[in-house]
Amino acid sequence: MVKVKKMPGDSDDSLIRKFLRKVLNDGVLLEAKRRQFHLKPSLAKKQKKKDRQMARAAARW
Repeated sequence: MVKVKKMPGDSDDSLIRKFLRKVLNDGVLLEAKRRQFHLKPSLAKKQKKKDRQMARAAARW
């Protein structure tokens, strides 16, 4: 659960930006998209393998 506290001097816009930044960093949106549809276990394994390969390739650059 993402919580953002308003500090003295924070405007409403800055509070919204902080909230959005936390949501993106915590991966809440990605998790929701991932759970939107059911994946068969075999397809989930293939997707994980593909994700790992993409992460390794990105780490090289």
